[in-house]
Amino acid sequence: MTISAVTDPNDFSVLLAMKSSWQNLPPNWKGSDPCGSNWEGVNCTNSRVTNLKLDGLGVSTNDIGDIPSLTMLQLLDLSNNKGIKANLPTSIGKLKNLTVLILVGCNFHGPIPDSLGSLSQLLFFYLFRFRGLNNNSFTGSIPPSIGNLSNLSWLDLSDNQLSGPIPVSDGTVSGLDMLHKARHFHLANNKLSGPIPSQLFNSDMNLIHVIINNNQLNGTIPSSIGLVQTLETIRLDSNNLTRTVPQNITSLKAVSELYLSNNKLTGPFPDLSGMTSLSYVDMSNNNFDTSDTPAWFTVLPLTTILMDNTHLQGEIPSDVFQPQLERLVLSNNAINGTLNIGNIYSSELIVDLTNNKISNFTQSSGYNMSLILVNNTVCDVKEARDRFCAAEKPDVPYILPEKACPSVRCRSNKVLSPNCICANPYTGTIYFFSHTFSDLDNTTYFTTLHDVLLSSFKSNQLPVDSISLSDPSIDEFKYLQYKLHIFPSGQDYFTRSAVSSIGTVINRQNISLPYFGPWFFLDDTYCCFPGNKSSNRGIIIGAVVGGFIGVLLITLVTAYAIYQKRKVTKAKQNSPFASWGLDNGSDVGGVPQLKGARSCSFEELRKCSNNFSDENMIGSGGYGKVYKGTLNTGQVVAIKRAQQGSLQGALEFKTEIELLSRIHHKNVVALVGFCYEQGEQMLVYEYISNGTLKDNLSGKSGMRLDWMKRLKLALDSAKGLTYLHELANPPIIHRDVKSVNILLDDHLNAKVADFGLSKPLADESKSYVSTQVKGTLGYMDPEYYMTQQLTEKSDVYSFGVVLLEMLSARSPIHKGKHIVREIKESIEKLGYPNGLYDVLDPSLGSPQRLGGLTNFVNLSMRCVQDAGVDRPKMGEVVREIETVMDLAASSKDSDPSLTFSSQSTAKIGDLYHTYGDSVSDVSTLSSAPFETELRR
Repeated sequence: MTISAVTDPNDFSVLLAMKSSWQNLPPNWKGSDPCGSNWEGVNCTNSRVTNLKLDGLGVSTNDIGDIPSLTMLQLLDLSNNKGIKANLPTSIGKLKNLTVLILVGCNFHGPIPDSLGSLSQLLFFYLFRFRGLNNNSFTGSIPPSIGNLSNLSWLDLSDNQLSGPIPVSDGTVSGLDMLHKARHFHLANNKLSGPIPSQLFNSDMNLIHVIINNNQLNGTIPSSIGLVQTLETIRLDSNNLTRTVPQNITSLKAVSELYLSNNKLTGPFPDLSGMTSLSYVDMSNNNFDTSDTPAWFTVLPLTTILMDNTHLQGEIPSDVFQPQLERLVLSNNAINGTLNIGNIYSSELIVDLTNNKISNFTQSSGYNMSLILVNNTVCDVKEARDRFCAAEKPDVPYILPEKACPSVRCRSNKVLSPNCICANPYTGTIYFFSHTFSDLDNTTYFTTLHDVLLSSFKSNQLPVDSISLSDPSIDEFKYLQYKLHIFPSGQDYFTRSAVSSIGTVINRQNISLPYFGPWFFLDDTYCCFPGNKSSNRGIIIGAVVGGFIGVLLITLVTAYAIYQKRKVTKAKQNSPFASWGLDNGSDVGGVPQLKGARSCSFEELRKCSNNFSDENMIGSGGYGKVYKGTLNTGQVVAIKRAQQGSLQGALEFKTEIELLSRIHHKNVVALVGFCYEQGEQMLVYEYISNGTLKDNLSGKSGMRLDWMKRLKLALDSAKGLTYLHELANPPIIHRDVKSVNILLDDHLNAKVADFGLSKPLADESKSYVSTQVKGTLGYMDPEYYMTQQLTEKSDVYSFGVVLLEMLSARSPIHKGKHIVREIKESIEKLGYPNGLYDVLDPSLGSPQRLGGLTNFVNLSMRCVQDAGVDRPKMGEVVREIETVMDLAASSKDSDPSLTFSSQSTAKIGDLYHTYGDSVSDVSTLSSAPFETELRR
């Protein structure tokens, strides 16, 4: 007979106090014996609580209470609970048996207590905070006492607001130099200042990762770093480091990734020929002495060479273009002579040599790679048409291919897994501090990541059926990120224990993963935790009783029911939804592939919006009103309710739903469901919390958008539109791109919204749609108005206006003058940058301090050219904004002068000056005199 352990009274009292003060704890926290009753997240040994794992459960508290009194606790994992808004108390030092502390993605704030240094058993110390959250980071200095943790292997204090110097020992106090067993120093994205102490590194250390980028460190790179022969990754980029790179760094034969960009390094170009494992090197934006292309470019196994603005000169040896090379960026240098790329390079290679002095290209008549030679002598020929003279880069796939399941359609909020099973996945984003490659489309890297993660879940006996990875991208800190979906095995949801265990496995990183550096995982709130059995039993009993009552009621109203049935049958004959099987759950006739969108009842939406109350209204327009609501699944949504005057025909509404349900991209607002009952037409979208781009630019939201944030929002929006134009099936023209239709989520990611005017290109060979002109004055393409032929370039024009709006924080029509004409005239009159002072948003500061501003303005003006053929495609816009962000990160602008197309935009400004901004929908204007004026 097995006797359940009786929980230690002290430990029980701690858990009981948590239960009374924390929110959203597991529902099975019941009874007086947590160890014997197997409370979720609580593991015990000999009646004592040894593990407390609540990661990813959505718990919340303003005080972690008396957790430090769980004195036998060995593992504490509270990660991915954004509702924990607390200080880390000094009493944390009482946990003398703690070996693992993981607080990833929480809202901890205040100083890191010095008492952490007394946790002598600690092996894993992970206090990472997601950078997208505000006012929730650790502050103050790094406690020197951490140096007392002699067993510590992993120190991660990244993405906080820590300041002051990196502490080292001085004979009286401890320091990080005493962590001889440490493998990881991750201190990135803080406000650390002062020099990197030479004492920080010594030959007794076992470090493999030193990641201290994006701080305010100054002084030199200490030569002592060359003593740590175990190093594999060095990230010192985006600091204020000066003087020469220590020559003994070349002795680090195990280093595969070296980031030294965006500093103030000087002296001779470093010789890295001894770093025989080096794959990824970035030294961009430093002040090295003028030098020829280093010989080690040709002998090391490099996949990525980033040397933008490093004073390189001379010809590039053809031997640089090796088969393994994936990306070579030598822009803004003085490379000259003839470019010879040989014939052994990879067809996936990207080479950016913008702004150099190359006069000839040997393979100009035939090459198979992505090459950019913009602003080189070879492209100075008038109207050069060579494709290498256009600022183009290859498209990066936003969705990686997965197994197709054409015969399977998931109902409700479930998602189709790679194994063709409908389930509720646990989702989040996995971020990598570093990586050894640049080709995000390479199936080798993707497959490796996929297989290793899945194998790790399986080996830890977690109930995982399959995983999917998508949306690979590089953020502004050069972190590589993927969206991760984890699908359950054996049922269509995960239990709380499973979610918690999955999060711990990912963030403990006891996984050998080639090609990828260290990582962290930030989850999305899980939608679908099951209730406990007792509550389900009560629901079942209630349902049975309710069923008997229902039978009785049905008997009493039989005659009325028959009458209603006849009415419904007649109505169905004229309804395009009759074949959808919405009423009885069957798939009758031509059931559309809705890919996740579901039918919502009028009653469900009425209840979740509090009877469409004014308190829940978050927007309104000519179409109707938008309400915030919470579905019975717990998902917060925005309900767009059409008013009677703007109702579509039933067939058109069905077509719109089918179209929108196929749109799935992280920068496009997702359709959750729809309602077509009781004469209503409602669309249910995911709720986006931080309002519109327009409100955030105007200051109405209370948020300040600096230059880099605006560029990031521009990039997100451009990616969303690129998806609609190039990857959606069928391709979609938005037709109403404007700042109020770009929404910002709680991590300040931009999402394109409102597809009420969108049009599909049903035939991919067709480049335009003839349609009645609709749109918003100030944003609308004049060519579209004149010809009534809608193309994707119409969206490009509107997006160009949005870019200028981001630059100026003004409405497109300001004091009767259109923004396009206003900016062009101001620059033509006063020159650059003086011409921007009158139109630039004052909160951005001086134009000279905005890296990439020239490129940004030029891109904006290219987008608003009169003729669509002269505008870039959205894919090109994405790549050019990425270039601007690179320039902004280094606070340098690549071109001191502005050049605009000779085509005049003055007639657009005159037209809007005449008509003002009183009309929101161009379809209400008569064709004359508007069209007559536009044709002049």
